[in-house]
Amino acid sequence: MTSDDGAHTPTDVRELPDADLEQALDLIHLAFHLALPDKTRAYHRDMLRACSRIGAYDDGRLSGVAGAHRLTLSVPGNQLPCAALDFVSVAPTHRRRGVLTAMLDELWRRCADEGRPVSCLWASESAIYGRFGFGAATESYRVEIDSSRPLALRVTPDSRPLRLIGSADVPAVLGPRYDATLPQRAGRFTRDATWWRRQVLDLDGARCGDDRDGFGTARVVVLGERGEVPAGYAVYRTRGPGESRPGAVQVEELEAETAPVAAALWSYLASIDLTSTVRVQARPADDPLLHLVADRDQVRVTGQEPSLWLRLVDVRTALTARSWAAPVDLVLDLCDTALPVNAGRFRLTAGPDGATWQHTEEAPDIALNVRELASCYLGGTPLRRFVQAGLATEHTPGAVRSLDAALETDRLPFTGENY
Repeated sequence: MTSDDGAHTPTDVRELPDADLEQALDLIHLAFHLALPDKTRAYHRDMLRACSRIGAYDDGRLSGVAGAHRLTLSVPGNQLPCAALDFVSVAPTHRRRGVLTAMLDELWRRCADEGRPVSCLWASESAIYGRFGFGAATESYRVEIDSSRPLALRVTPDSRPLRLIGSADVPAVLGPRYDATLPQRAGRFTRDATWWRRQVLDLDGARCGDDRDGFGTARVVVLGERGEVPAGYAVYRTRGPGESRPGAVQVEELEAETAPVAAALWSYLASIDLTSTVRVQARPADDPLLHLVADRDQVRVTGQEPSLWLRLVDVRTALTARSWAAPVDLVLDLCDTALPVNAGRFRLTAGPDGATWQHTEEAPDIALNVRELASCYLGGTPLRRFVQAGLATEHTPGAVRSLDAALETDRLPFTGENY
């Protein structure tokens, strides 16, 4: 392999065996500047062991690591197998030698072998992954509610009972409500019971270690009658008041089937004793909370940022697997330097009855990069935004508006959990 400066780098990219897991963890923690308790290292070891694992070796020693969780991602109208990148690390002595490129090339090969048409990641450095075809596909808000006074709402809260449930009941009780959201909002991962316990609840603190800022064990409140699928739920943690900080509620997840259900849950969270603020780490960019409140000054958006980054590894499969909101018939000139099989001119014919994606020599209506197509794929960003930014080109007037109408979804995509 040739490095960026032209020097030869003797890197061997291959499966990372169990025998090298400790060496891999040392490299990961070095690259991310982590000093973790034993239980969190053990958690990372278990997660890495369950991944598809890639190691880059230089003279028998690890110079790079990449893992990919085998997850299933909700896309408009469907769910697709997804390679969810994690633990991507390159030794500081081997930067800019093409190690990351080599590991991603191996990932693309595995995606093809395993039938995973999309890949995703949470970017610690967003400048890196665009050149590999990843685009920011979902966006989230951070929100803070002033709960030192009652939360005034414009919608009457649902009157059905609220109740706290134990952690052992969470997968069975919350699972059906969460699963019902998958067809409604793209960008979410399917969950099994283990995922609920380890990723969502993190009951023993192994996932986050001591990085809780005083917030305690996860609590779960549900709305609805016993024995029925709850109409909504919230996963949250609390912290009592201290000498220099107020008591607070930290909301990690909230799902509601209707606005009145959401109103009931937000009212509950804002009324917990000995707390005066509610902090929400991630909410959809179209979350109705900002419209539900009667006093907009009581709710502040404290941050807005890209969440999940998406890569269309097999463009044909990805496009023909999702649903389409309106008919469209266009020729796209697609650039993909990392995966040339995706590059070229293609006719996209799509509508409510399905889609086809075929090579053509016809003149293009739109020219774009696979990175921008990934950002548009879940319905999160209209393509016209990239045209306005000079990152895509409309050759036929009206073509971009037609494609945007076909890609549109009723709800914006959202990814609230960082695996």
